[in-house]
Amino acid sequence: MHRSRIDIAGLSLTATLAGSPEKPALVLLHGWPHSSRVYDAVADELGQHHFVIAFDLPEIGDSRGAPSSGEKTVLADLILGAAERAGARKPVITGFDVGGMIAYAAARDHGQRVAGAVVTNTVVPGIDPWAEVLANPHIWHFAFHAIPELPEKLVSGHQREYFDYFINMLVGNKRAVTQELRDEFASAYERPEALKAGFDWYRALEADAKHNAQPVQIGTPLLYLRGDADGRTPEPYVAGLKKAGAQHVSSAVLRSCGEIAPVEASEDFVRIVGRFAADCRR
Repeated sequence: MHRSRIDIAGLSLTATLAGSPEKPALVLLHGWPHSSRVYDAVADELGQHHFVIAFDLPEIGDSRGAPSSGEKTVLADLILGAAERAGARKPVITGFDVGGMIAYAAARDHGQRVAGAVVTNTVVPGIDPWAEVLANPHIWHFAFHAIPELPEKLVSGHQREYFDYFINMLVGNKRAVTQELRDEFASAYERPEALKAGFDWYRALEADAKHNAQPVQIGTPLLYLRGDADGRTPEPYVAGLKKAGAQHVSSAVLRSCGEIAPVEASEDFVRIVGRFAADCRR
């Protein structure tokens, strides 16, 4: 496992790489408020059978340069371009939280460039049960983060405390997310540009939802993966994906797991994602 910089479209993206470029590629994407370090516990093991590329999303962590938009289809195009530049060919793309939204965008809008996509622990904007999730009072931060400039002013300097609130609320096992990793997350968003980039993902959700609400035929295999700590099951999310045009959707559950799947359920995450990636190439 090593770190590498990949330049694309005027941006410099940093990624953790594991395995050989000759192996089938597997792209791993973090969510908010995380960084690529969330995959450190699984990268080497996945790298035994895959060429693993775990990105810091644009402006987050060690990546530099703002994308033209926080829209997930734009980010998917950038990430896939960087992965291809690193030597990946038709990767399976995996993400949780915002990273899962980007993985879906890759399958929906750039399907000819990916072998499959894993959408983990997230709702996809504009796709059922999107409206139900937005109405949940525990998801108040979607609206707050979308306000221009104000979130940056209030959160700047308090990243660790603010992020800990969400980590503790959304994970199934708080102790699985170590103090060191929590410090890494806060550091990844320490720069003003990084904090803005993270909130810009939320500011683009309305555009994402409008874009995704138009059904298209998606031939790329999709896996919807979800932890069971919040009591929700994959079924309504799978139904929404099928209604949106996904033709090949499967699902799996991570037991005793909340949002941060690669940390909370490392072994099961490796097993399930590895098996899906292998199936996508048969």
